[in-house]
Amino acid sequence: MRPAIMLIPSQEEVAMSDKSPHARSRNPFRRALSQDRPLLGIWSMLNSSNAVEGLSECGFDWVLIDGEHSPVTLPDAISHLRAAKGADIVPIVRISWNEPMLIKQYLDAGATTLMLPYVQSAAEAEAAVAAMHYPPRGTRGVAAMHRASRYGTDKTYLAEAGDAVALIVQIETQQALDNLEAIAGVEGVDGVFFGPGDLAATMGYLGKPAEPAVIDAIVNGHARLKDMPVKVGVLAPNPELAERFVRHGFDFVSVANDAAVLFTGAAALASRFQAVRAEGR
Repeated sequence: MRPAIMLIPSQEEVAMSDKSPHARSRNPFRRALSQDRPLLGIWSMLNSSNAVEGLSECGFDWVLIDGEHSPVTLPDAISHLRAAKGADIVPIVRISWNEPMLIKQYLDAGATTLMLPYVQSAAEAEAAVAAMHYPPRGTRGVAAMHRASRYGTDKTYLAEAGDAVALIVQIETQQALDNLEAIAGVEGVDGVFFGPGDLAATMGYLGKPAEPAVIDAIVNGHARLKDMPVKVGVLAPNPELAERFVRHGFDFVSVANDAAVLFTGAAALASRFQAVRAEGR
């Protein structure tokens, strides 16, 4: 049974709310952030629409469809977006690189919130913003008919597309940390998201995303942005750190990924019943 919780405000609530510009946005991620509470997310790496559909019923606020480190293609992403449609969850799509053609394709395919990996400077963030928007604000190519415009039937799409999309850039290197305020201050960047895996590697802790020095750098980065309007998210390497990040006040936190939940749970079950079997001999 779906948890009795409304994660995304209704259109009526959006229209009536005046607490923040986010609450009146056409973008579901920004609307969810307007609720002024940490948003809990789960990473989907299994490239399974069934998994995304099931995760959408579990009570998370957002689900990340990972097109960087899992074999998600553009048609796959469309299937996963359809699987999340109608549920009280915000789908975010991470594409493989900060590349204008990819950004255009995924926006045309109906993704409304994109996460871009490995953004290291304000210039790279500005290029991403430009690719997200039509002229004169940006450089996004115009098509008369695609999934995002309901195949041309949404006559308001071109005029309102700028408010319908959101951009999250990942902070994953020491260089990005050094440029953090400049990146976060780029107009059109809605969120910055700390990736501890790559950050750990660039700090000399390859394979150790929970290393205290890495976590301290992330927490300090969050503190540096506290007076800026940008929203701050993080991928938690384990449940204990996820709890710490939520309590610390990060705006959106990925607390797990579907592959880890499946395989860790399956391994625990196998171990349990192997022990039972051994006792029964």
